[in-house]
Amino acid sequence: LSSSLLLLSSFMDDNIETHTFLYFAYGSNLLKERLQLKNPSASIHCVARLKDYKLIFGNYKGLASDRWHGGVATIENSPADEVWGVVWRMNVADLESLDSQENVRLGAYSPVEVNVKTRGQELNCRTYIMNSCIYAPPSPQYLKVILMGAEQNGLPKNYQEKLRAIETNKFEGPLLVMAELERIMKRAKERANHRSDA
Repeated sequence: LSSSLLLLSSFMDDNIETHTFLYFAYGSNLLKERLQLKNPSASIHCVARLKDYKLIFGNYKGLASDRWHGGVATIENSPADEVWGVVWRMNVADLESLDSQENVRLGAYSPVEVNVKTRGQELNCRTYIMNSCIYAPPSPQYLKVILMGAEQNGLPKNYQEKLRAIETNKFEGPLLVMAELERIMKRAKERANHRSDA
């Protein structure tokens, strides 16, 4: 954890009293409900763009994801390309669960520092890049979560179109994580409807 905290100190907010950090999400964590499953402190800071990278899908050392049954998102250097995502403000208390979700200890992903652009300013954020990535298409369910997050947070329409065009592996089985997400989102919708009826 110490190396994680060391890296973290460089992009914690100026006001250390807040004990928060900025995290740039570009994959399934674009969706608030997905990120908050294990990281309840996450709150949206802004939408931002990472220049000279592109979004790709694959698996660490080619080991297919049990959770998503297909390739998962990572980013790689690619001059003139760009990746859009969401910057979340999170409590340092959630750092360990975020690292765990990204399988940092197993070596699947490494935390890195990136500069993203938003409304004319640059932000220094933590994000994650897969190690030993072997390309593999995502499952339709995984891509759906990314698309839901992109829509939820108003990522640029042309970027959403690019995401929709991504080829999947056409996996059709049920996924536990999808069932859990759908349950949470249904509950949130019911609560919202209940409030508007009141």
